[in-house]
Amino acid sequence: MARIKYISILDHTTASSPTPHVLYIIKVTFDNGQQHEVLRRYSQFVGLHEYLEDSFTLPPNHHLTNAVVPSAWVNDELIAERKSGLAAYLTHVNTVPEFQDNPIYVQFLSSPSFDMDSLGQGAKETPNMVSRDTVKIYQVIASDPDTQATPIAAAYYPSWSAWTNPPNKLNFAKFDIIFYAFATPNASATLSWEGGAQDTLRKLISSARQSGKGTKIVLSVGGWGGSYWFSQVVSSSANRSKFNNALVGAVNSFGLDGIDIDWEYPNSTGAGNPHSSADAANFLSLLKLLRTSLGWSKVISAAVPHMPWLGANGSPLTNVSAYAAQMTYVNIMNYDVNGASSKPGPNAPLGNLCGTSKQPQANAKAALAQWTKAGFPASKLLLGLPLYGYVSKSTATKLSGSLMPDPSVSPSPHPRNGPPRTLEPDAAAGDLSGMWGQQIAFNQLLQGGALVKNADGTYKGANGYQMGWDNCSDTPFLYNTARSTVVSYDDTWSIASKTQFAKKASMAGCFTWSLDQDDGLALHNVIRSNLGKK
Repeated sequence: MARIKYISILDHTTASSPTPHVLYIIKVTFDNGQQHEVLRRYSQFVGLHEYLEDSFTLPPNHHLTNAVVPSAWVNDELIAERKSGLAAYLTHVNTVPEFQDNPIYVQFLSSPSFDMDSLGQGAKETPNMVSRDTVKIYQVIASDPDTQATPIAAAYYPSWSAWTNPPNKLNFAKFDIIFYAFATPNASATLSWEGGAQDTLRKLISSARQSGKGTKIVLSVGGWGGSYWFSQVVSSSANRSKFNNALVGAVNSFGLDGIDIDWEYPNSTGAGNPHSSADAANFLSLLKLLRTSLGWSKVISAAVPHMPWLGANGSPLTNVSAYAAQMTYVNIMNYDVNGASSKPGPNAPLGNLCGTSKQPQANAKAALAQWTKAGFPASKLLLGLPLYGYVSKSTATKLSGSLMPDPSVSPSPHPRNGPPRTLEPDAAAGDLSGMWGQQIAFNQLLQGGALVKNADGTYKGANGYQMGWDNCSDTPFLYNTARSTVVSYDDTWSIASKTQFAKKASMAGCFTWSLDQDDGLALHNVIRSNLGKK
């Protein structure tokens, strides 16, 4: 039987359940050359130490968070001290013959899902001793000093935005995660890239690392227009293996912090994509393979609609806990609920607040309920916030949560081939007729003269546009009857409202589509402020 030769802790990551905390990545090397990784939180080390009753010393019990600086757990010096001390502790324990074959110690260093309830199983202690040990462990977990409750502020960064937002000009202090969009799967079960996208990604990663802000760069794969081959690349073990190798290869060659799968959508046509009733099951198989290949230090996420993935019967899955076990986050795309229409509705409703929506499942509150009911923890759910809206040719002076979008208009979630249409260069201030039927970035509303910024950092209508508020969705809209134009969008108030909802619901945080559409950092600053971040 192979014996443990060397134990090291070179890295750490975070987890969000049952409460956010730091996880230390233990690399175990055996005398036969095999290696594997397991993740453990500080309280589990304490539990092992107390169970073994060994004479060795754990690193100081520094609290890595406090009420004043809630994100202090990322302090490099404290984390380095903790990792070094924990690695030394395990190395010392491993020198004691009686501990080397202890089933609990072996399980601690081998089981991916080490369960504190297992302490004492099969060992010498009586049932009463086991019970006391288990109670002791849960007491330790409750006071785990690594616990932190700072939610994530993330954003998608499309490759085409490098022209207006070059990577070296980004303020990385504002983003915990940047999802780089997109690479796309192809018929060969590898990745395809738009021209220049790989160079932009390298610059983004280099700039993020040089900033020293700890921003994670995650590659998003797919998108609304880039999901054609997903069903095929996960359809067989051979295809999944090849695609997994392509994803892992990208992580390793670029030095990425993870992979985001933006499959729109499993077992659904999406933008005219082939699909199969086996898509959801095959997707889970891919996630398991990817997690095994990447280890637990990397982010694995997926952009998702309001309802869980469609199962073999064509209905949303009722139990997605197996997916949650492999994933870091799912990113709920709470937008594109209504596109442009002669009877416009809200783009990104907070909820069905009037009880009149014909799409009651398509809002932030419903999405949270639907995903958590299916077994995905709220602490792993990121709420999507759009930094764009839709321009409708309409004389409406209000939005209605009861209205469906015009079926003749097809909105395009996560457009892959470029940014929203540019404004007409010679258009008069406030003339958005060239954008009818299209998405419009928040900053384009200012450029086009439909919005102006107030001294207090909020925004109001300009050049004949009146600002209205849809109480049924808790979102704003602009209307100009003389120009037959209505814009459904999000602003500082609605962004703040949805962010507050996510924080109060103990969600993992929020992300935006997309970083380049903000008025500088105005809306992102609102998000950070309402998440309790600087």
